[in-house]
Amino acid sequence: ICVWGDFDVDGQTSTTTLVSTLQDLGAEVSFHIPIRESESHGVNLPELEMIIRAGAKVVLTCDTGIAAHQAAAHAQSQGVDFLISDHHDLPEDLPDALAIINPKLLPTGPEGKSHPLATLPGVGVAYKLAEALYAEAGRPEEVEKHLDLAALGIVADIAVQTGDTRYLLQRGLEALRATQRTGLQVMMELAEVNPAHLTEEHIGYMLGPRLNALGRLADANVAVEFLTTQDTGRARLLATQLEGLNAQRQLLTSQVFQAAQAQIERDPGLLDYAALVLAHPHWPAGVIGIVASQLVEHYNKPVVLISAPPGETGRGSARSVEGCNITAAIASQADLLASFGGHPMAAGLAIDPEHIEAFRSGLSQAVEAMLGERQAVPKLEIDAYLDLAELSLELVEDVERLAPFGPGNPGLVLASKSLTLKNHRPVGRNGEHRQLVVEDEQGASREVIWWNGSGWPLPEGTFDLAFTARASDYLGQRQVQVEWVEARSVEAAASAIPQRAVIEVIDYRGRPQPLTALKSLPQGADLEIWCEGEGRAKLAGLGFSCQDRYGLSPAESLVIWTTPPGPRELGAALEIVSPERVYLFGIDPHMDQMEGFLKQLAGLVKYTLREKKGQVRISALAASTAQRKATARKGLAWLQGRGFIQMLAEQNGEVLLAEGRQNKRHDLGEIAAQLEALLRETAAYRAHFGRADAEELVCPAE
Repeated sequence: ICVWGDFDVDGQTSTTTLVSTLQDLGAEVSFHIPIRESESHGVNLPELEMIIRAGAKVVLTCDTGIAAHQAAAHAQSQGVDFLISDHHDLPEDLPDALAIINPKLLPTGPEGKSHPLATLPGVGVAYKLAEALYAEAGRPEEVEKHLDLAALGIVADIAVQTGDTRYLLQRGLEALRATQRTGLQVMMELAEVNPAHLTEEHIGYMLGPRLNALGRLADANVAVEFLTTQDTGRARLLATQLEGLNAQRQLLTSQVFQAAQAQIERDPGLLDYAALVLAHPHWPAGVIGIVASQLVEHYNKPVVLISAPPGETGRGSARSVEGCNITAAIASQADLLASFGGHPMAAGLAIDPEHIEAFRSGLSQAVEAMLGERQAVPKLEIDAYLDLAELSLELVEDVERLAPFGPGNPGLVLASKSLTLKNHRPVGRNGEHRQLVVEDEQGASREVIWWNGSGWPLPEGTFDLAFTARASDYLGQRQVQVEWVEARSVEAAASAIPQRAVIEVIDYRGRPQPLTALKSLPQGADLEIWCEGEGRAKLAGLGFSCQDRYGLSPAESLVIWTTPPGPRELGAALEIVSPERVYLFGIDPHMDQMEGFLKQLAGLVKYTLREKKGQVRISALAASTAQRKATARKGLAWLQGRGFIQMLAEQNGEVLLAEGRQNKRHDLGEIAAQLEALLRETAAYRAHFGRADAEELVCPAE
């Protein structure tokens, strides 16, 4: 049996999985992974003929072969069984193979729901085939030793993490953290990856690129030996070679990227086309796809990079944007091409360099027809805004409970406002990344890593930063790693946000029978009622849906039922809801006297100790007492000072409480004075809120 694979990580792990499985079950196995430079993708006939002459009776593909019509027909004509395991899109007609395994052939469920196996990459298909073979042999549990390979291939192939694909990845990551493969152990050691804390990011940015470098610049057949050898010396030698190839890949990628940018700077008109098409006689074909992806991220349009050595057919790699099927667009220019193929988001092609100019023009027309008037600028969805000081290791590790992240389960994108750049420096073997230090208006600072950021302009002045945050083991220390996503100058942000129309303010403050007035308002999805303290439970008991300041959502109208504790809380609520209309009621929650406030806070604390194991957020206590967070925190300090509770810990706004020890603090009088001062400030603002001009409260003058 000859296993025919592919040269990327998905293909390498698929090949290794099937070769190892068949060997375990007693088969006589060989394997072949094409060399990118001389064979390209797919099953080529000259090499297949050599394999058949060498005695293969069965050819089993993995991660390739679904369009291998000629290869399947030739093998069958020679009396060789040709079996296909692949995951790529199906052609109009399937090859005449003895068997075809492809998740795209699986039926959809009711209402078009995808099959649980629909998003398996090549290694996922290989794993399921191996699972069936081991089960047939009465050894079903043995397939689990290939879970680590499944994780590598799933992440490296950017497979959609739904159904069994996500399940395999979750189990595969656990297996990879404890892998017994000598090659992977050595690779992690050289890459300074702590296996105990390995995540999908380590695969995507550290392990995957090292294996991919084999297929891009050398012979990926070595990967099977690397992933199966038990010889530590051999594993270390191969891992060292991978390190060198990866360094070479990084250097070549950087050089091609800089050359592409230089072309654009010399001829900015290239950006006027709907598709960015660039060519160079000396670009290595193995890395142009990586650079094309980087350019797509920046210019938000399809990109085709072509390696066109003099006197030879040019080889191109294309990457696309959502809404543009780049393979279909390329197919519209088939008369200019020697060959092409791919998927909606990525493709490869061969072209005579003389046709590149015409191809650029024709491809751009096809892309324009696909995208229409739609701008190819994706909207960046921000999951939450945080101050830099709020980023803690505990928060990040809590968020990582949602991992692994990737297509189908994207990681959280966070943002911080009004930052300045304090310093920066290049990092990486070839300086391809950037390490920056940013600082906010409160003086908090953070290091930020900008992967592949060396070629892009740095932000100037004050800017907002979108980022992701992960836990890192850099230099052996567990810490927060902030990763750059996008920056926007404060000036650009202001111009991008449409000016809010003047808010209509309806004033019910001080009027008799406020509940009757509230009932007369149109209830529904476009009305948010902001109420805090004991009043929230009362309104809920009357059938009203109301929210505290942390539960508000955008709506057409906002009812301010409870008087806010301060102007900052009012401003935040208005920003969140962004209403066209505001109804002012301003009911006093009667929480600004020490006795009433502490009674309410003590009741909330007792509930927390009894029902929540002592865990509560300061913000929840503030909303439930209709106070500011500083007041709630000082109230807890007073209760602790009286010996009623113990504050065991506080991280990222969440406190852990326990029963007190009944020993009073000597500075209780000072704490009480500070608490009274905070309550007086709130009381003064509530009094101001009750008598101030309604328009000025909601829409203060600049």
